[in-house]
Amino acid sequence: MAIGSRTTQRTTQRTTHSPTHRTTHSPAHPPAAGPTGTPRTSTKAAAGIAALAAIGPATWGTTYVTTTELLPPDRPLLAAALRALPAGLILLALTRRLPRGDWWWKAAVLGILNFGAFFPLLFFGAYRLPGGVASTISAVMPLLVAGFGIGVLKVRPTRRTLIAGLVGVVGVALLVLRGSAAVDLTGIVAMLAATTLMALAVVLSKRWGRPEGVSLLALTGWQLTAGGLVLAPIALSVEGLPDHFTGANVAGYAYLGIIGTALAYALWFRGIERLPASSVSFLGLTNPVVATLAGLLLLGQTLTVWQIGGLVLVLSSVLLGQGRRPLPVAPRLNHL
Repeated sequence: MAIGSRTTQRTTQRTTHSPTHRTTHSPAHPPAAGPTGTPRTSTKAAAGIAALAAIGPATWGTTYVTTTELLPPDRPLLAAALRALPAGLILLALTRRLPRGDWWWKAAVLGILNFGAFFPLLFFGAYRLPGGVASTISAVMPLLVAGFGIGVLKVRPTRRTLIAGLVGVVGVALLVLRGSAAVDLTGIVAMLAATTLMALAVVLSKRWGRPEGVSLLALTGWQLTAGGLVLAPIALSVEGLPDHFTGANVAGYAYLGIIGTALAYALWFRGIERLPASSVSFLGLTNPVVATLAGLLLLGQTLTVWQIGGLVLVLSSVLLGQGRRPLPVAPRLNHL
């Protein structure tokens, strides 16, 4: 073979194996990954992804104020259905993409875990428990994700993760609990079940990834629609519709559906896809922080010294739970 031909062949081989030319991947064959199976990313990029993902639970922190101030009372199932189904149908109309193959049942499972079962349990717990008790129970999610990760992702939690999880629970308790907080057993069971389902959904989302070429908005739409289709007939048969909807009701449902659900969950799922599951779970602790600040700003509440200390502990837990990942940047393949 001529020298020119061998040179061309070597150049072609180097180009073929160069990571800069990888433009597509599937969940089964992701780009270079770290020990958790998450695509490698730089520390700066990871911080940006985490900041965007945190917008999801941050907006969820306004759910309590929105529900109490804008929505009709005593209709948790209706609130859950109207939060999920319209947002899912809007995303389906925008993306014009339906599941294929085994993603029909995977989207259904994730939709029920994230919305169909989680939403009504969440609203039921919120109606039966003070916000502080509910938030404290939900703060155990990082520890639940760590536990599920052992069996599903084959990833053992580090001591840093466990310590950060315990610090987060203590911080949330100091931030939101009151000495006169009432304890309702059924509400506690509902909130613990809701938190467990969401933790399982985080781990399964990390395990399954998403189909190649499917946007996060489309995947979010599949799940919202599946969960909403489960919720809608139950809500209509059990609770029915109010006699009329006020402008405040419509504004509340629109905010929860578009901002607090469609946008928030798309960013949340993006974080699950690109960050370790344990790191994403700690971002959920921004929920009680925003809920407390919303009460402070909108409902005229005040912060005690203990609550300020709890706020510091929660933020420390979130930062500690992110860990350190100074890894090479992986190519960005699919966009939101």
